[in-house]
Amino acid sequence: MNYFKSISIGAHGALEMLAAPLLIVAPFVLGFGYLAGAISIGLGVALIGLAGSIYGGEGERPSVPLAAHAGLDQALGIFTVFVGVILLVTGELAPGTFMVGFGAAHLALYASTRYSRPLGA
Repeated sequence: MNYFKSISIGAHGALEMLAAPLLIVAPFVLGFGYLAGAISIGLGVALIGLAGSIYGGEGERPSVPLAAHAGLDQALGIFTVFVGVILLVTGELAPGTFMVGFGAAHLALYASTRYSRPLGA
């Protein structure tokens, strides 16, 4: 199973930091409703915070342990897919499709990340 865990935690954090603004900008570009837009922006802000939590200062530990980060990543991905499905059921196709796709991509990132640090790091 380690063959699939090819993304390091540093690359994982960088990808999250690059992807989070998509959640923040999407409501304005795709014309989400008020509730879908608020949820998308909130998830984007939460993802930025989660991505930044894996880095500590020089010689410091990160603010969130890696096991907790993994659990939060999984919860965020599942919640995003769940919100997307609810939006699709209520007839909001653009935000629902975007949220399901983003959640699925986040779960794929979660599944392919090694949640460990090199020795001495």
